[in-house]
Amino acid sequence: MQAAQLPLYHSLLSTHHSTTLHDSPFHILNACSSLPPYLKPHLKHLICTMAMASSLSLALALSLLPLLALSLRSQSDFLSLVKQSLQGPAMARWDFNRSGEDSYCSFPGVACDNDDFVVAIDLTSWFLSGNFPPRACSALPRLRVLGLGFNDVRSGFPVDPLRCSALEDLNCTHARITGTVPDLSPFRSLRSIDLSNNLFRGDFPISSLANLTDIEVINFNENPYFNVWRLPEIITRLTKLRVLILSTTCMRGEIPAWIGNMTSLTDLELSGNLLGGQIPPTLGKLAHLQLLELYYNKLTGEIPEELGNLTRLIDIDLSENHLVGSIPESLCRISSLQVLQVYTNNLTGGIPRVLGNSTALTILSVYGNKLTGEVPPNIGKFSNLIVLEVSENQFSGELPRDACAAGKLLYFLVVKNNFSGGLPATYAECKTLLRFRVNNNQLSGLVPQGLFGLPHASIIDLGFNNFEGIISKSIANAKNLTALFLPSNRISGILPPEIGLATSLVKIDLSNNLLSGPIPAEIGNLSGLNQLSLQGNKLDSSIPDSLSSLKSLNVLNLSNNLLTGEIPDSLCELLPNSLDFSNNQLSGPIPFPLIKQGLIDGVSGNPQLCVPFYVNLSNPSFPLCPKPNLRRRLNNMWIIGLCAILSIIGILLLIKRWFNKKNAIVEQDGFSSSSSFSYDVTSFHKLSFEQHEIVEALIEKNIIGHGGSGTVYKIELSNGELVAVKKLWSRRTKDKSQDELFLDRELRTEVETLGSIRHKNIVKLYCCFSGIDSKLLVYEYMPNGNLWDALHHGKSFLDWPTRHKIAIGIAQGLAYLHHDLLFPIVHRDIKTSNILLDADFEPKVADFGIAKVLQARGVRDTSTTVIAGTYGYLAPEYAYSMKATTKCDVYSFGVVLMELVTGKKPIELEFGENRDIIQWVSSKMSTKQVAMEVLDKRIWNPPKEEMIQLLKIAVRCTCSNPVLRPTMNEVVLLLIEAHPCKPDVNGSFKLVELKQCKA
Repeated sequence: MQAAQLPLYHSLLSTHHSTTLHDSPFHILNACSSLPPYLKPHLKHLICTMAMASSLSLALALSLLPLLALSLRSQSDFLSLVKQSLQGPAMARWDFNRSGEDSYCSFPGVACDNDDFVVAIDLTSWFLSGNFPPRACSALPRLRVLGLGFNDVRSGFPVDPLRCSALEDLNCTHARITGTVPDLSPFRSLRSIDLSNNLFRGDFPISSLANLTDIEVINFNENPYFNVWRLPEIITRLTKLRVLILSTTCMRGEIPAWIGNMTSLTDLELSGNLLGGQIPPTLGKLAHLQLLELYYNKLTGEIPEELGNLTRLIDIDLSENHLVGSIPESLCRISSLQVLQVYTNNLTGGIPRVLGNSTALTILSVYGNKLTGEVPPNIGKFSNLIVLEVSENQFSGELPRDACAAGKLLYFLVVKNNFSGGLPATYAECKTLLRFRVNNNQLSGLVPQGLFGLPHASIIDLGFNNFEGIISKSIANAKNLTALFLPSNRISGILPPEIGLATSLVKIDLSNNLLSGPIPAEIGNLSGLNQLSLQGNKLDSSIPDSLSSLKSLNVLNLSNNLLTGEIPDSLCELLPNSLDFSNNQLSGPIPFPLIKQGLIDGVSGNPQLCVPFYVNLSNPSFPLCPKPNLRRRLNNMWIIGLCAILSIIGILLLIKRWFNKKNAIVEQDGFSSSSSFSYDVTSFHKLSFEQHEIVEALIEKNIIGHGGSGTVYKIELSNGELVAVKKLWSRRTKDKSQDELFLDRELRTEVETLGSIRHKNIVKLYCCFSGIDSKLLVYEYMPNGNLWDALHHGKSFLDWPTRHKIAIGIAQGLAYLHHDLLFPIVHRDIKTSNILLDADFEPKVADFGIAKVLQARGVRDTSTTVIAGTYGYLAPEYAYSMKATTKCDVYSFGVVLMELVTGKKPIELEFGENRDIIQWVSSKMSTKQVAMEVLDKRIWNPPKEEMIQLLKIAVRCTCSNPVLRPTMNEVVLLLIEAHPCKPDVNGSFKLVELKQCKA
């Protein structure tokens, strides 16, 4: 009943005053029939029912209407308070100006019973922010359902349990709720509680949950900040419990045997905890169980045979533990089993052949074990197989020819085994494939030609086998192909020009094969190409000039071929990339930039090459080129004479300049005249300047910034070039030797890191000056400043193509540091202010003052322990472990990627208290329509699909669990794949990692 109708009850009382306290039902019915028509039918029914049931007079029943009206008014007031407290565009749909039948009961997300009492509020995925008023159950006494998932509730627990005895379903997943969980015992009617993916702290509320004997669903997934706790036996009293999800909640101890007594369970998830000991065989008693997730623990022992008794099991994941023994045949006989994942354990034996008869299997992932024997030859023949991942085992025999029989296969990954025989021709017909990797086996025979033209495949990797045959022209159809790997096989014939039509290619490695003929000029069409490795073949053409158009190229290796002709000068535009032309039949002058960059070893083994006559090498390994004829010599002499005159004039001007600025240098930088030029110089490139040019220019007007470890100067050299010089801070202590140690340590770290790096997306370090009074690092100058200023200070607007190029460039630079060096490097402070932009807005990763070369060769979890990093970019595990891994860099890159897409800073007031860009973006990603709200509004006509794809990659990079983050090599490929004209493979990300990333 609406507030406007409240006066009605007065007239009703006067109309029916004649009814007495003990009227007969007949009299009451007669009176009810004469109630006015404007009273709502359900209120007529309520009033008359009350009178009939209690034998009250109708007048007395009508007198209760004010209390009813006050209660309804209280509900309206509360919902109005909700609208005021939770901010977001969706709340505009709650219009309190409406009246009559269009009351709050008609609001989206609100449901009422026949008496206009609110029974449900569901604001799931409305992406609201603010504080939900905690007195919901006081104001809404009949509230049975409350859904606040995928919002930002910010504050503590959103309801008062003492008032919520009627509540049956509470869902606050992904609501970013902080604080502790109160005593839940008063929720006497609760059937389902989902508090997953929040930020609760304190003790886990297991004891109060155990008092909710009617509860059927408990979900606390991804609450990693609870105090460490153990699962108590008291929970067995929950005899109706079907779903128990306690993943990543800091549970420790063993999985208790008594859990097998909870026979109503259909879903048991305890992954991502600190559980040890063996898997209890009593789990086999859970006859209704469909989902069993125990991955990412420390479980030991064998997989119990008793799990084969789980005849309704659909999905089991025991991955990332320390399990031994074999995969039980009884488990593989379960007819309903769709997903079997036991990767990264110490399992031995084989895959039971009975699994090949399965009609339900969709995902099989057993990589990273010690399994042997054959993969069941008929696997996939009778089921809709999507993923077959058996890499890094010791399997042998032939590959299963029917893996794609159902035409659904996305991932075929059998890397690093002992498979032999050939590739079945059926694989070339598997049009759904996204990734096909069979490298490092003993496979042989011809490669089915259709394999090269799979329309959706992003990776084809056949490396390190004994394959023969040619690369088919069908590669022109591989529009989604980003990586083609065929190294160390016996592939022959020519490299077809049609490869230039596979325009998504990022990496090509065809090294150590039998390819002959020319390098097709069409490769120059592959604008995104990052790596081209053709070494160790019989290619016999000249080097095409078109390769110089590959502006993204980082690695070009054409060594150990039969290439002829000159090295095109245009290729020097690709420097400082890794270029290797050694051991060919090249002739003519070596381009001077290769000599200047110290890359002379990259052209060794070409006896017909020569050094230009005007270049003076102290230890020449090549003869000097013949001098030009007389006329050319006279012309050159005239040029040289003119240059000499200009040089003399320049020297005189420099001397004058030096005398004028000498005092200023002494005054501002503390140099003495005796030490100004006393430097030990370590050079990494051929220098075009003298050290006095640098020292003289260290004056205040040339300062362009102050970094965490020094002052940065912009210096224009006498030849017109610009360089950036970082003068390291001197930390003043009483012990000057400690100052020196500090400077030397900072200097040595950055010099050792950058000195040997040759990559177009890593800032170039020209040289290091080490003197008594100062330490100087001389870099290439970046005219467009850093990415932070470009994005957030409006110094230059970046359109979307430029941002996408920047994202790929940063990713390529980090991939080089993580994967392409003898010892991987963790940068540890990736942020937009450490990304510099050159004149073409090509990004350069900079500031390696806190980077460290990892010295643990071959260790999977290499890390460093020096505290570093910047708030807003730090991976959560680094905050408590103080160990920096490559996955920490991936996390920081994910933050940078979010900045590029949204234009927001990592920390903004609009995100809410204690929230950052990761939480803000993640909360917006449930639907495409809402996700579009976070895209940078400054970008005109934005390619929304492509930008959202990059956001998905960013969310993956910032997973709270580092194991679920991709590597930077994968990130590079994903960024290339994220294009609106290509198939959307992001929906299959969870199949790559074989677990959905819970950010």
